[in-house]
This record gives sequence, structure tokens and C-alpha cells, in this order.
Amino acid sequence: MNTPHVPPAGLTPAPEPSTAPVSAPRGFAHGASVTLIALIVLSIAWEWWLAPLRPGGSALVLKAVPLCFALGGVLRHRVYTLQWASMLVLPYLAEGIVRGMTDAGLSARLGWFETVLAGVFFVCALGYVAPYKRAAKRAKKAAV
Repeated sequence: MNTPHVPPAGLTPAPEPSTAPVSAPRGFAHGASVTLIALIVLSIAWEWWLAPLRPGGSALVLKAVPLCFALGGVLRHRVYTLQWASMLVLPYLAEGIVRGMTDAGLSARLGWFETVLAGVFFVCALGYVAPYKRAAKRAKKAAV
């Protein structure tokens, strides 16, 4: 005969960890996808056509390659990829600020545009990941 486990008097059972799915705002994931694609396009166009360091393009076009590694996971809204991509985008934010302040003309405007895109991606990535991080923290706390 199977009888349910009854805790001793005065003790309450530990709450079961929540297995409810996390509802993350999809707008943040879509915003991260759009800004990452725009940042890749900007990086390539900037260094090949718009305002390259040398006429005819420069090897700085390769700065788009690391962003391309993150593209698949970001488009699939993978939490882990959005976590590390949010850190990957910070050098692009810094480059945009530096080139916006030190370059002149179109290159400076492109630097500020890169800064905006990198900042928006960072905010969107963190906005999408935050509910998952909070749920993991609650589950860990409930398991202890």
C-alpha cells in the first residue's frame, strides 16, 4: 500500500521548485536580433565603403566576424548566447565612443551610431535574460 509521506508534526514540507516556464518579453529578443544584424552590417559597410581607414577598405572589416558567431544563437533567442554576446558587444560600444569623439565627419557619425546600436543590443540582451536569471535564482533558493 502506497501512503503519501507525511512530515513530522510541526514541520512543513519544502516547497517544490517551480517548473513553470519563464515568460520573457519577446520584444527584447527581437530588438537584440535586429540591432546585432544592424551592427554587423554597419561594421562591414563602415570599413569597406563608407569611411574606411584606408581607401579601398581595411582589414578592420574583420571586426564583424565575432558578431557573426553570436548571430545564430541570438536569432534563436538562446539565453546563453545572449548572455555572452552582451559582453562581446562592449568593445564595440567603446570603439564607437572613441571613434565618435576622435574621428571627424562621417566616421564620427558612424562611431556614434555604432555606440547606439551596441548600447541598445546590450539593454535588449539583458532585458531578455533577466527573467531567466531570476527564475534560476528562485529555483536554487527553493532547492536549498
